[in-house]
Amino acid sequence: MVRTRTRLLLLLLLALTVLSPLALYTSRLPAALNPIQTRDFPGEITNQGRGGKADKLNALSLETVSSLKEPVGIVFSEELTESKSQDLPLTKVGEHKSRVLSEVTVAADGTALKANEVIKQVTTLEAQDGGLVKGAGVSDEQEKNIGSQQQSSSEESSQDTMPKQSPAKVIMENFRSAKTDGKTKITVLPDVRIRNIKDQLIKAKVYLGLGSIRANSQYLKDLRQRIREVQKVLGDASKDSDLPKNANEKVKALEQMLIKGKQMQDDCSIVVKKLRAMLHSAEEQLHAHKKQTVFLTQLAAKTLPKGLHCLPLRLANEYFSLDPVRQQFPNQQKLINPKLYHYALFSDNILATAVVVNSTVLNAKHPSDHVFHIVTDKLNYAPMRMWFLSNPPGKATIEVQHIGEFTWLNDNYSPVLKQLGSQSMIDYYFGTNRAKSDSNLKYRNPKYLSILNHLRFYLPEIYPKLDKMVFLDDDIVVKKDLTGLWSINMKGKINGAVETCGENFHRYDQYLNFSNPIIAKSFDPHACGWAFGMNVFDLAEWRRQNITQVYHLWQKLNEDRSLWKLGTLPPGLITFWNKTFPLSRSWHVLGLGYNPHVNSRDIERAAVIHYNGNMKPWLEIGLPKFRSYWSKYLDYDQSFLRECNINP
Repeated sequence: MVRTRTRLLLLLLLALTVLSPLALYTSRLPAALNPIQTRDFPGEITNQGRGGKADKLNALSLETVSSLKEPVGIVFSEELTESKSQDLPLTKVGEHKSRVLSEVTVAADGTALKANEVIKQVTTLEAQDGGLVKGAGVSDEQEKNIGSQQQSSSEESSQDTMPKQSPAKVIMENFRSAKTDGKTKITVLPDVRIRNIKDQLIKAKVYLGLGSIRANSQYLKDLRQRIREVQKVLGDASKDSDLPKNANEKVKALEQMLIKGKQMQDDCSIVVKKLRAMLHSAEEQLHAHKKQTVFLTQLAAKTLPKGLHCLPLRLANEYFSLDPVRQQFPNQQKLINPKLYHYALFSDNILATAVVVNSTVLNAKHPSDHVFHIVTDKLNYAPMRMWFLSNPPGKATIEVQHIGEFTWLNDNYSPVLKQLGSQSMIDYYFGTNRAKSDSNLKYRNPKYLSILNHLRFYLPEIYPKLDKMVFLDDDIVVKKDLTGLWSINMKGKINGAVETCGENFHRYDQYLNFSNPIIAKSFDPHACGWAFGMNVFDLAEWRRQNITQVYHLWQKLNEDRSLWKLGTLPPGLITFWNKTFPLSRSWHVLGLGYNPHVNSRDIERAAVIHYNGNMKPWLEIGLPKFRSYWSKYLDYDQSFLRECNINP
């Protein structure tokens, strides 16, 4: 009897041990499926509730807790406020910056899904038993409880996350991070009101083109009136602080009109078509504006500003009023001394030439050892001389010549000079038949018609007494002493230059026509290019190898411009092929005339900075961040500059 009771007691205890956890688990299952209580694990709990068919939700990617970032200020549209937050795909941080309406959504596995397919999947899931599919182990009663709990939690969650403002209001204006761990960066979305207003105007313009809206003449009239009011309020404002006090009132009136319009037009496909048409029109306008910008930039780069037109006139007037004795430069005996540091500079821009000379002299350790050989055209000869007579560069020596003094440089000797005066070249630049002209405007720069641009290939003939020279363009600024260039061992090379090639640009195939067999068999298309602008030339070796005749040979072959387009760099690459010594990049930094992202460290370390490109520092289109490097070498209190209204 005692044994029987003992056995019953043991069986009872065993039953309690086995069944009590099951009962406890069953009682807590609905609570475990409640999103409010398990808000930290939405993806896992939802998948448990949906059973075997939960993989359908993969069409809308969810973000795990560990990958969640801090919130960003996102503008929610009216459509978002009406959707359930748990049915929307989470966006990545920063994605709102370039959000556009589209029919394509990216699924979790990286595939693209059309918007109507995603909507169909979501609505199908919602339609099945309140958004839940029956799974194993879940009773009908539990399923109803789960559905009601999910619905209530969705409502509470939307109340917690959505703003208590009008649908088009911006969430978290001027949002700042509240974390105090010292690692989180402060995130501020600037001028959200301006962005919101512009979004509303775009939406309103879409409504103006919809058929159902246009059928209601009174609504169409009122909507146009509201658009005009908001546009007037917006004006040229670029910051929220620029908006007038009545901006909110006008925007709210427009929002009310858009709510009415939404009730009148509920066909999303029509709206999508309208947006596509607007996007296509905007892209065409952007393309046209880009072409116009390129043309105007080229025009601005080639046009002489009023101040630079005034300056040579004033200088020429002063020069011809001087006595012949006062028109001469001192220290002319230094011009042929090969032991000094000689520079060649060919330009018709007086102001640019002055900056090159001043910057070189002011950064030189021994200015008296530096000699500048300047060549200009006949028109600017007197003004150029007058500038340096009235503004002598310290102890440095100056020589100013004009092209007419080089009587040996004529059509019979120079093929390029003959080509520049040919009828084909005149037709290329000034002919009315533009169909045969090159579409790239940069090749139509008038500088290519000037022999000044090609004098660099005649340095040994122009300066027969000198053995080594540094060639400088007129759009450079010297920042350090350049005497070290004369001590570089060029190892028998003729031209010392800084290479400019990267991985896929500034190589020979970017300048020469390798479809031509003459070019293809003579050069390597992947060979590294280099820069004109600051070059060291060994004139003695130049004469010994007769490089000028090499230049003439290739110019004759390119009479029809089939080997390269106009300019001096392509023939320079050909003429000094295998004859160029690469200099350290710190000697010459380029790009200040077109690239606003030139590294400031490179500029500070550079001996010479080069404003190559259209945005020259003496033009209004010059890049403001780089202009101070150039303007610091001009005295704007000088009388000629004041009279011509030339300011920094």
